[in-house]
Amino acid sequence: MYIQLFQIEIEPANASKNKEKIRYLFEQYVDDSIDLVVLPEMWNNGYALDRLYQLADVNLKDSYPFIKNLAKTYDVDIIAGSVSNQKKTGLYNTAFAVNRQGYKIYEYDKIHLVPMLDEPRYLDAGQKVPYTFTLSDGIQGTQIICYDLRFPELSRYPSATGAEILFFVAQWPITRLSHWRSLLQARAIENDAYVVATNSCGHDGKTEYAGHSMIISPNGDVINEANEHETVITAKIDISKVAEQRQKIPVFENMRPNIYRYFNHKNL
Repeated sequence: MYIQLFQIEIEPANASKNKEKIRYLFEQYVDDSIDLVVLPEMWNNGYALDRLYQLADVNLKDSYPFIKNLAKTYDVDIIAGSVSNQKKTGLYNTAFAVNRQGYKIYEYDKIHLVPMLDEPRYLDAGQKVPYTFTLSDGIQGTQIICYDLRFPELSRYPSATGAEILFFVAQWPITRLSHWRSLLQARAIENDAYVVATNSCGHDGKTEYAGHSMIISPNGDVINEANEHETVITAKIDISKVAEQRQKIPVFENMRPNIYRYFNHKNL
């Protein structure tokens, strides 16, 4: 399976320009060898948080048709990053994925909002955990958004229920690049799964983003990693390595959830 990651600088409050950039990258880089493309977090309007109520998509009515057309035109599955998205229940950071037939196969609203970027002031938190979905070739995946990476509980459920690839989409800041790399490798190692992570890059006037999108093996080895600039990276993965790793280190067979301690953080 050949996976391609689009690491781009996102223009805040300019969905049209960002869409044109994505469309151009498809035209230039996606050929018959590519099976799947991954986009970064909040690619439609970026972190123009104070303007999202005016600019956000509504129930993915703009973003989904755009991605659907690309998926069908280029015959690829697309992990469509995430977008600012207005629903009846609030304004969300919504991730979604589309298969090569154009069907939406996944939708997830970011659960953990970033206090350092003032997200809780402008966005509503999702209420449902990431789950497992099936790509066109039968491979199982899940998709998680940026700050959610710091909460290993979110990766555990889909991994334990069959996810072979954990897709992380982000606008992760360069000031915490070391955390990005370490946490991604940890998620791969602890779940015996591939980790495919697409970040943004550049500076939006407030935050400088780290880039360093990467693809990591189930053993935690970095297969390919971008630098801090706009770029497209590609890697071939062998999904059979997941089953091999889970046989060598059977973490899910050895789990003992009946004795794990769960807690209410308000009581700490």
